[in-house]
Amino acid sequence: MKKIIVIILLGTLGFYTAHTFFDIGFGFPHFEHGIKDVYLQKTVSDLKVSNTVTSIVVNFRGFDTLGEVTVLFLAVTALGGILYKRRHEVGERSVLFSASSIVTSGSKLLFPAIILLGVYVFIHGHLSPGGGFQGGTIIATGFLLMLLTYENYSVNHTVLSLVESLAGIAFAGIGLLGFMHGGTFLQNFIEPGVLNNLFSGGVIPIIYIMVGFKVGAELTGVIYTVLHEKG
Repeated sequence: MKKIIVIILLGTLGFYTAHTFFDIGFGFPHFEHGIKDVYLQKTVSDLKVSNTVTSIVVNFRGFDTLGEVTVLFLAVTALGGILYKRRHEVGERSVLFSASSIVTSGSKLLFPAIILLGVYVFIHGHLSPGGGFQGGTIIATGFLLMLLTYENYSVNHTVLSLVESLAGIAFAGIGLLGFMHGGTFLQNFIEPGVLNNLFSGGVIPIIYIMVGFKVGAELTGVIYTVLHEKG
């Protein structure tokens, strides 16, 4: 029975994949003056986004971004699976750093500022350089600083997994809502607003916020796992 269900699912997936592939119309001139002009024009006129790179990454090529986030998730899962048994057999931290009082005091001051900077970067990704991946990485560096400074500092993997899962589900859910409302996965179905305003770009800033949380949680989990691994 399981084999029949798998065959049906694979057949359905193959049918829709082939259908999408043949509907692309390879070899036909879709854009008269090149695709870059379409991106530049629609970024401002339709999406009301100041950062063209963001509109391309999150909207025009949003499905690719979903794939990139999935690749990161699989890499983190594989690394955690490899190091999990060894880390729990040892039970102690492998990387130790004797921090001075200056370093510990500075870390307490810098940590909230680093987190705030990371949040600012992915919230304003549609207005200025930055975005979800950059903001999430900045947040992870803040946790790296605390883990290196304080020997007993730890992160809650349950919370990280919950944040990562909810962000990923929200990303895919927004994409499906776009498919339901506009007929295209990750279709911008929210009013785009006014150019250069914080509340502009429709679903684009929402997606980047989800990406920021997901990347931050995944990289923090990787850092914690590596620091507690012992060969």
